[in-house]
Amino acid sequence: MSKGRAEAAAGVPGILLRYLQEQNRPYSAQDVFGNLQREHELGKAAVVKALEQLAQQGKIKEKMYGKQKIYFADQGQFDMVSDADLQCLDAKIVALTAKAQSLQQNCRQMEAELKELTSALTTPDMQKEIQELKKECAGYTERLRNIKAATNHVTPEEKEQSTELSDAILEGYPKSKKQFFEEVGIETDEDYNVKLPDP
Repeated sequence: MSKGRAEAAAGVPGILLRYLQEQNRPYSAQDVFGNLQREHELGKAAVVKALEQLAQQGKIKEKMYGKQKIYFADQGQFDMVSDADLQCLDAKIVALTAKAQSLQQNCRQMEAELKELTSALTTPDMQKEIQELKKECAGYTERLRNIKAATNHVTPEEKEQSTELSDAILEGYPKSKKQFFEEVGIETDEDYNVKLPDP
């Protein structure tokens, strides 16, 4: 057994009595063990034994609640509280509850603002994003300028006239349209896997 555990075992009743008096509310042995084991390195068996010992000595009260025992401080040791004092305490509880709710609301609002700030781009990130977009835009502008400057465009009217002319010739041509284009030397978009966008 460690030194801390040995010291705790020697003073377990005192620790539990002080705890129950300070809290002044009922607890099961499991509750007391769970609340104090980490701080005081208490074992569950030692807690159960100390609670039973304190109850036998009359220092705390013990009652059966369902299938388990509950332990609480002897209320006879506390001063009687008047109705006026109780009303005063109730008023304080109401005020503190309202204050706690207000603080919780402020905390939620601040958390939301913090989340929004952390998810937003920083100034350097924003500047980098702008530069990337400008670069991309310049590339598209250059491509558009090159397309507009090209001299080999075929207007829709010219294309339609060419198609009508080739269809008229093909009516009396014994071979396929593709063979005719190859013999004449006409290159089509399909030859270069070019797919025109929908108008």
